[in-house]
Amino acid sequence: MNEKKSFVALTYDLYVGEENEKELMEQATEEQPLTFYTGLGMMLDKFEAEIAPLKVGDSFDFVIPVDDAYGEYEDEKIIELPKNIFEVDGAIDEEMIAEGNMVPLVDSEGNRINASIVSVGEDIVTVDINHPLAGEDLHFIGKVIEMREATEEELKAVFSSGCGCGSGGCDSGDCGSGGCGCSSGECDSDDMYGCNCGCN
Repeated sequence: MNEKKSFVALTYDLYVGEENEKELMEQATEEQPLTFYTGLGMMLDKFEAEIAPLKVGDSFDFVIPVDDAYGEYEDEKIIELPKNIFEVDGAIDEEMIAEGNMVPLVDSEGNRINASIVSVGEDIVTVDINHPLAGEDLHFIGKVIEMREATEEELKAVFSSGCGCGSGGCDSGDCGSGGCGCSSGECDSDDMYGCNCGCN
């Protein structure tokens, strides 16, 4: 913890897909930049390594290969769960438990996982716990708009709140809908994936 930590704010466009079929998945703008603190495990290691040598005003354009991002898509991460585990006060929230929605789950080790609902049956809910960007190379194009040494007060606030990822509001768990580690369960719903995709 003695190593200097930096506060970073940047804009980016995140693309996935082949060169001739790239799809824009997420954006961070100057009005709503991605903010994070270095060296705290908030971001993918490769993402942080690419940003580290840059200065304010520098542009970047790099690809994080799937093995350094969220890994390959795994069919065995599509699982069936008893529908009754989603009951609250003996009832199912039909709006919440619906195909295509994201739901927070907790694994046997207490880790928070965000799952996508594949289908809802009479007694079974099928969910996909792959990260939404599993199986994808991540192509980031953007610009550094702020980079400075983090203050002790800022770092204390990060640890006391259990949240990182700057505006994304996520912890050092998997950000994005693949498993936001927010201890409060409050991720930034404005982002397509609950928080910014460069997050770890």
